[in-house]
This record gives sequence, structure tokens and C-alpha cells, in this order.
Amino acid sequence: MDKNVEKMQVRQGYRNLWHTDLISTIRADTPYCCFAVWCAPCASYLLRKRALYNDMSRYTCCAGYMPCSGRCGESRCPEFCLCTEVFLCFGNSVASTRFLLQDEFNIQTTQCDNCIIGFMFCLQQLACIFSLVACIVGSDELREASQVLNILADLVYCTVCACMQTQHKIEMDKRDGNFGPQPMMAVPPVQQMSRFNQPTPPPVGYPSQPAYGQPYGYPPPPQAQGYPPAGYPQPAPAYPLNR
Repeated sequence: MDKNVEKMQVRQGYRNLWHTDLISTIRADTPYCCFAVWCAPCASYLLRKRALYNDMSRYTCCAGYMPCSGRCGESRCPEFCLCTEVFLCFGNSVASTRFLLQDEFNIQTTQCDNCIIGFMFCLQQLACIFSLVACIVGSDELREASQVLNILADLVYCTVCACMQTQHKIEMDKRDGNFGPQPMMAVPPVQQMSRFNQPTPPPVGYPSQPAYGQPYGYPPPPQAQGYPPAGYPQPAPAYPLNR
């Protein structure tokens, strides 16, 4: 429990943003949003597998964010466990994939997205309360109101989950470089004399420029778009500087 609270506190300090907010997902990728509405468990399965880089040996139930994680025999049959998760615990499967991407890329949830998700939860709770009161009181008016609220809550739930899954898909498209090829050649920047061990700030949101000494005309190594490179030491230049 303490670890989950600590993760939530750390997640509040993330500074990167989703490539597309929840409101813009329908316009950003309409076909996939429709697919996420009509085949929501299938979309959740595919997105979780893609979030794990198609390596199902890394799969853990609910991505390790639930008490049942690691106790369901995932290592023996991860595909079957993931199918069970997305069908029986669909809401947790979507939220777990979201947390997985946020922790990997330090992505925060905007206040607008929080309001949308919070409204979905509040509407579900309100519909549940109306249903309980209608059963206790036996009023036909309350029963009809509870049915309307339940239908409205289900519509909002399906819509928000579809938008969230579309948001995850667009973020992984960005990670995998599916927004178009990077330019093969570019005008080299002005070269400045620097020491070999001088750190270079990582380019965030832009394609990386060729390092000094790297022959122009060759593409740089593949890198997830929009994210800083991993914290490994920079490679030494291909040719030493002339003293």
C-alpha cells in the first residue's frame, strides 16, 4: 500500500504531457476511437501487448498496480491471463496501461483530463446511489431516474474509455516513430569547439541532430520521438579533434 501511495506522489511530479488530450482524441484518430468503442477489450489487449514492446514475458496482471499482480500464474500463460484481465477487469486493464505509459515516459495527466475521468466516476457513483434508493423506497419515479442515470453513466464510461485507449495508441505511435519518417539529411548546425566529456542536453520533442564527427547523409540511430534519450554516456566521436 505504501508503494502505491509513493507511486502516486511521484506521478504528480511528472512534467511531460500526452501527445493528444482526451478531448482531441476523436479528431486525432477517429477510426481507432470507433474501434475502441465497439471492440474495447480487443483494443485493451493489443495496447497492453504493444506497451510491453510485444514481449509477453514482461506481462504482469494489471501491470503490477493491483494486489493480485504476480499471483495469477502470468508467467505460465501470459496471453490467457491478459485475455482474462481485459474481459473481466476491463476498467483496471485500461488504467494499468495508462499508468504503465505514464511511468515510462513521465507523463502527467492534465486538469482537463482529470475532470473528465472524475466526472465519469462521479456519475457512476450517483447512478449506483439512485438505484439503491429506488430499490429501498420502491418509487417508480426514482426507479426511472436511476435507469436514465445508469444509461448515461454507461455511455460516458464507454466514451471516456475509448478516448483513453485512443490516447494511449497515439502516444505509442509517437514512441515508435509512426508520425512520418525523419529527414535523412539536414543543414548541419554551427560547430562549436567543446571538450569530449562535455554533456550535451537531450533534444526533447525534436529529432536528434548528427553528433560531431558523424558522417552526414546517414540517418541517426532510431529513437522514440518526443522523449529524451536514456541516461547512458554519450558515445565518443568517430574522429578525434585535431589539436
